[in-house]
Amino acid sequence: MTKEGQLACDSMAFVLAGGRGSRLKELTDDCAKPAIPFGGRSRIIDFALSNALNSGIPRIGVATQYKQRALIRHIERLSPFLSTRRNGSLDILPGSEGSGGIYYEGTAGAVFQNIDVIERRAPRHVVILAGDHVYKMDYGRMLRQHVATGADVTVGCITVPREEARGFGVMHVDVADRITAFVEKPHDPPAVPGNPDASLASMGIYVFDTAFLLDALHRDDADLGSSHDFGADIIPHIVQHGRAFAHRFADSCVRSAEEVNAYWRDVGTLDAYFAAHLDVMARRPRFDMEDERWPLWTQRLQTARAPQRRDMTSPLIVHDGVLAGSRVRRSLLSDGTNIADHANLEEVLLLPNCHIGSGARLKRVIVDAGVTVPAGLVVGEDPDFDAQRFRRTAGGVCLVTQQMIDRLSMRDDVRSAA
Repeated sequence: MTKEGQLACDSMAFVLAGGRGSRLKELTDDCAKPAIPFGGRSRIIDFALSNALNSGIPRIGVATQYKQRALIRHIERLSPFLSTRRNGSLDILPGSEGSGGIYYEGTAGAVFQNIDVIERRAPRHVVILAGDHVYKMDYGRMLRQHVATGADVTVGCITVPREEARGFGVMHVDVADRITAFVEKPHDPPAVPGNPDASLASMGIYVFDTAFLLDALHRDDADLGSSHDFGADIIPHIVQHGRAFAHRFADSCVRSAEEVNAYWRDVGTLDAYFAAHLDVMARRPRFDMEDERWPLWTQRLQTARAPQRRDMTSPLIVHDGVLAGSRVRRSLLSDGTNIADHANLEEVLLLPNCHIGSGARLKRVIVDAGVTVPAGLVVGEDPDFDAQRFRRTAGGVCLVTQQMIDRLSMRDDVRSAA
């Protein structure tokens, strides 16, 4: 086993998957952001889980909270796989959504409430992960850097234009990538040494020696003024009093032969969620979900169990073609999709189990799971009319949900395609 492999084997991944993702609007009415479908058959959390598995980390804990039932059902599929094939474990750690019981207060608070799980699993290192980003990464390489530098914490980071860094936790580093300052959402983000137009932004990925992490969590819990958040409290304290280092995503990202650049995206808005799917759907994808060397495990497990249906039982990307008598361009059709004849779809993302009625015309549209689009409905051609009926973003993307469809008056709001 390589040194990276041994470090991963001795580690535990702790995935923070309790967020609502309110900027995704109606998509998160019934489930947390990490449980939202992505790419036809997967869910957003699959990327963090699969990265951990593919990196060789056998022990995983997942902290859930908001609208957690769908998420728990989804990740439970991995538990038998881990125990029988990887000699590992998967702990699902629900937080309370109401009064009483455990209520997670901040990202560090969620880990602190489950310290007993970490102590029972007794890993050498703990890798803290956000459960709501799209990327492929080998955490073994980050673990190797963490050990080599003797860091108290290693923070995964990406290089972003300075004007975009205001929405991130941003690091100022020296020439050895030791973090000298860490600020949340700064008005004037610090620049990367030697590159005044770029900043290092936190990915919400942290590596700790376990003993150091437990001490830091106990100290933070005793601080009555803390918000119990890694980015706001834990990391800045270590930067000031300990050894914190940045790990650049370019050093550990995983790319297939199809991918040119390192790919990481926070799909926290409808426009970002839509854009990420366009990246997947490109003829030469900017992000390759079919990488056999770095598979999405939950997607594979679902494929093996997919029921036989009269409609599509696997996702389909259509670049430009005729499907079931309908014209489809640059669109993703998820599991269970059914399209009647004479429809016209361009840059459309159909989430699982949708039905598109005859003659419907859709352009730059996200259709939520389980929606039946009426025959003749036109969306994406009249911005003002769309905004009155559906959720329309600043980027010109329309979200269509079943509740929105149910509110339509067939006389006033469904335009015939004729």
